[in-house]
Amino acid sequence: MTRQGERWTADQVLALAPDAASRKAGSRLGAAGPWSETGCAEGAVWGLCKGSGSKPYRTVVDLGGDGRPGAGPAYKCGCPSRKFPCKHALGLLLLWTAGGVGPEGAEHAGATAAEPPDWAGEWLTGRRQRAAGAAGHGTGGDAAPGPGAGPKDAEAARRRAERRAERMAAGASELEQRLLDLVRGGLAGADRAGYGAWEETAARMVDAQAPGLETRVRELGAIAASGPGWPGRLLEECSLLHLLNRAFLDVADLPDPLAATVRVRAGAPVRTAGLLAHRASVVRDRWLVLSQRDDAESRLTVRRIWLRGTHSGRTALVLSFGAAGRAPEISLPTGLVTDAECAFYPGAGQLRAAPGGQFGPPTAGFRPPGTDVGSALTAYGAALRDDPWLESWPVVLADVVPIPAEDGATAAGAAGSWQLADGEAALPVDPRGLGRPGLWQLVALSGGGPLTVFGECGHRGFTPLTAWSPDTDEAVPL
Repeated sequence: MTRQGERWTADQVLALAPDAASRKAGSRLGAAGPWSETGCAEGAVWGLCKGSGSKPYRTVVDLGGDGRPGAGPAYKCGCPSRKFPCKHALGLLLLWTAGGVGPEGAEHAGATAAEPPDWAGEWLTGRRQRAAGAAGHGTGGDAAPGPGAGPKDAEAARRRAERRAERMAAGASELEQRLLDLVRGGLAGADRAGYGAWEETAARMVDAQAPGLETRVRELGAIAASGPGWPGRLLEECSLLHLLNRAFLDVADLPDPLAATVRVRAGAPVRTAGLLAHRASVVRDRWLVLSQRDDAESRLTVRRIWLRGTHSGRTALVLSFGAAGRAPEISLPTGLVTDAECAFYPGAGQLRAAPGGQFGPPTAGFRPPGTDVGSALTAYGAALRDDPWLESWPVVLADVVPIPAEDGATAAGAAGSWQLADGEAALPVDPRGLGRPGLWQLVALSGGGPLTVFGECGHRGFTPLTAWSPDTDEAVPL
């Protein structure tokens, strides 16, 4: 076995693919046929893949990335694809998982000794030297003034923060008036106004530098005429937005943890470098990767990676963003364990964390301990008490049986809808995920028996994201 630890599973590799087409193309390249001069060592895998041209594509994967949790693996390939990872990197990793690379696969794919060729070694060395330099000099980018910053820098930063807070407060006041006008005019006519008015209000929140308010306004515009019961849903979301507006306008009078939550929800910036420099917010642990999921939001791809500390027991959410057509940078295969630091964002019950240093490559994971349905609902209720704008709460359910919906049952909580049940209670599945093939995969994995499932518990129901096989304890992304 190489220094990168336990080999990953094919499901963990395919979970890294940026889209379905890449998964399909990468799977075709997971056999020995097109590969030559493959090898693995020092947390890396490399090889040459025969393509349509006269020269094979040089492909190398750094399994540990650049030292941050979730930043690896990292990829380099000579092909012209703009996807990360490309199909050649996926195929190489699949070949590696099957034992076709390295000493075990010496009879396959022209495997070489455990020493990278010059073209792979140069790239790997360069990446690791840059990572070491970044670790020694701190995080760049939007870093807050550090210990060496002079009083003028600190004073300038304070004035900028005050000006932004004033703009955000003006935006919240304007949005509050917009909500009052909407309620006075009657919600029943909101569908006739069209999306243009909401788009204009959202643009005003952009001017106010309040991205959290902007996102909620755009969501309001999508509710009108969205199906049966939309006026009730619109009223619920307007009420939550009104609560956030009033809380932000009176944020100085709130307790510190709630005030921090309100600022984050409204969109006040939190600098990653500042979090990592504030060591009290940093937790080093062996983090189990519970799930990784990509969602399309506007012109971005948002990747949500859930982690659980094996020693601290804390749950962390790492977010990564990618422009349209490009996969987010941060990626970790579901089911692995990484020894790393996470710096938690301020706020009551905040789970979002910024990735810090990573200490060694990921290793094989395990089945996490879980809870029953009743305790999961209690935990979600307690989280809502601290953060009323919370959309969902991460939960590991133990010994639950998936129950498919009866014909015609689609709404969460309706008789015969999809459920996850233990011996005492049942939790409905969020209807927004009823079309996902992962539900039937969950049923097949269960075989009618209990199993462990991780997902997000919200007011619409439960969204299953990962299950653990009852026979092998292998994590299966859904």
